[in-house]
Amino acid sequence: QVQLVESGGGLVQAGGSLRLSCAASGSISSIAAMGWYRQAPGKQRDLVAGITTGGNTDYVDSVKGRFTISRDNAKNTVYLQMNSLKPEDTAVYYCVAVRRSSRFYSASMVDYWGQGTQVTVSS
Repeated sequence: QVQLVESGGGLVQAGGSLRLSCAASGSISSIAAMGWYRQAPGKQRDLVAGITTGGNTDYVDSVKGRFTISRDNAKNTVYLQMNSLKPEDTAVYYCVAVRRSSRFYSASMVDYWGQGTQVTVSS
């Protein structure tokens, strides 16, 4: 089993920045990739960004150029730096981990979920 604990959410004005952190513990060696999903009110959970153990990254088009995902392998922690935030970025952000990278692209196939952290961007 893998446990994921997020931190760093909050309230920010449009154009501002936030950094989310996700600390993983447990069977870390089984993880192929980690990343973030988000869920806005009344909407489904959508992929935001992911990073493999090898450092390859991927982003949804709507956040490219604004969000950066990174990882500190020594701390088993993944970060999401969010800049130029927009009101439409408002959502609960979930840290996720998968045992195979291909599983990252479908919420139903994600192996592990964090508890979520609220990000609210005011206009």
